[in-house]
Amino acid sequence: MTELTSSRDRLPLTLPPLFAHWRGDLTGGLTAAIVALPLALAFAIASGVDPKAGLYTAIVAGTLAAVFGGSPVQITGPTGAMAVILIGIVAKYGIEKVWLAGVMAGIIQVALGAAKLGQLVKFIPYPVTAGFTNGIAVIIFFGQLNNFLGLQLPRSDHFLPGLWQTVTQLEATQWAAVGLALVVVMTKLFWGRLSTPIPGSLVGLVLATAIAAGFHLHVPTIGTIPQTLPMPHGIPHWSDFGLIRELINPALALAALGSIESLLSAVVADGMTVSEKHNSDRELIGQGIANIVVPFFGGIPATGAIARTAVNVRAGGKTRLSGVIHGLALALIMLTLAPLAAQIPLAALAGILMVTSVRMIEWDAIGLLLRATYADFAVMMLTWLVTIGFDLVLAVEVGLIAAGALFIKRMSDLNLAKVPEAEVFPPGVPLELSKQTAVYRVDGPLFFGAAERFATFLRDEPEVKYLILRLRFVPNMDTTGLVALEDIYHDLNRRGCRLILSGLQPEVERLLERSGLLGHIGLDNCFETTDAAIRSLTSHTALTDSAPKELATLET
Repeated sequence: MTELTSSRDRLPLTLPPLFAHWRGDLTGGLTAAIVALPLALAFAIASGVDPKAGLYTAIVAGTLAAVFGGSPVQITGPTGAMAVILIGIVAKYGIEKVWLAGVMAGIIQVALGAAKLGQLVKFIPYPVTAGFTNGIAVIIFFGQLNNFLGLQLPRSDHFLPGLWQTVTQLEATQWAAVGLALVVVMTKLFWGRLSTPIPGSLVGLVLATAIAAGFHLHVPTIGTIPQTLPMPHGIPHWSDFGLIRELINPALALAALGSIESLLSAVVADGMTVSEKHNSDRELIGQGIANIVVPFFGGIPATGAIARTAVNVRAGGKTRLSGVIHGLALALIMLTLAPLAAQIPLAALAGILMVTSVRMIEWDAIGLLLRATYADFAVMMLTWLVTIGFDLVLAVEVGLIAAGALFIKRMSDLNLAKVPEAEVFPPGVPLELSKQTAVYRVDGPLFFGAAERFATFLRDEPEVKYLILRLRFVPNMDTTGLVALEDIYHDLNRRGCRLILSGLQPEVERLLERSGLLGHIGLDNCFETTDAAIRSLTSHTALTDSAPKELATLET
């Protein structure tokens, strides 16, 4: 008897794309969750909110951003950069108003993504990003001194006053807390030398908690963490438009920082994986949706986390499933281990954050900028100092202004030089013509920063009757450069000097044509090459010189 087999039975079993790499996603998500657990608690403390808010944020925002975001491997949650801004907002407005500001920030992020503005982060100069990243690291490090020393001080809405308050209370240091923090620091530093997927921060946290409990050390701890999943609730003050106007600046700051850090993290992830690259606009929309929803679950604004994303990729995560598994694993940990987490000493979390902040400092960037140009190094230092002395948003603004001014200064150094006669005049050109003709080479964009130098330099040739400008290496021109060229044309025209252009680029030619200046200069004064312009002048001069001789011959 012949066994019949349907065609469907012979087809290979295939999984949906989301589950095609489920083994790597499972490993990556679980590893990222283990790394995220202590960091979520620590960054919540650093933000001035309850530790549970950090876990709620990692669970809700991490899951939503993984589903709706534009990076397939991004891990989202509380971060140090957000903590730097949030601690001031929490101290000034309170947690309920931070929820409202978080929703507003999420709406702004969704709008930015819908407007296709995700690519703008690429225009932030490297010295600016290095400056505010290093500034954040300094603020996190010294902001944890009070927990490191076991001090229980009221939170300050600014870094420097809080640091001074800690320094003035050094006599109240609890050395037991310092010892626990050092245990975590040493564990985190040396555990990495072992080939194990368990992060040193988690090992140090468990070890410090066990020591504190075993020796009955009276040090500040996290406190009660509810052994329940985050549940939705309403947000007070939502209908208070006066308060919404008051919170617009904090919301803009949260949206700007969240967008910058998330997109930078996505770029880093792209460099670590050969899988699907991120979509900047979708990533902003995904992060915005996460920040809109997470306040309704008691969480705080979140961003893409570079370290946790890198852990996910290195552990095998390849699709969005890894981010979802990360959120679900944290929820399971919260349900089962919340009573134990309540016993974690704050000093242990301070140790984790201090090591993390030192590793955040871009030491390579400092060395690179020192070796490159002192101007770029100065922009980084300026951004760094403003971040520490004032706030992160102002630092980014000042850094962008400084970088823009530096760019204008560099672009204003227009390479404008007179071409030697031997290079442009072939043999046979009349001596008189060579003395009456000047050729100038212009290299680089001709825009407003170079306009004044362009104009004054070319007017220093009183004996010239023919001025040739070689513009082949001028890719573009702005309106001020156009006006400068027009002034030069009229000035030379009054002096009886003919302006000739060679090597016009298409974009510059279109601008001259739209403005009407090309019509004044004349197409007969525009040539493809300088040689063609000189040949035209030579033939024109020959015809002019021969005209009287021909007339005399006719008269004879």
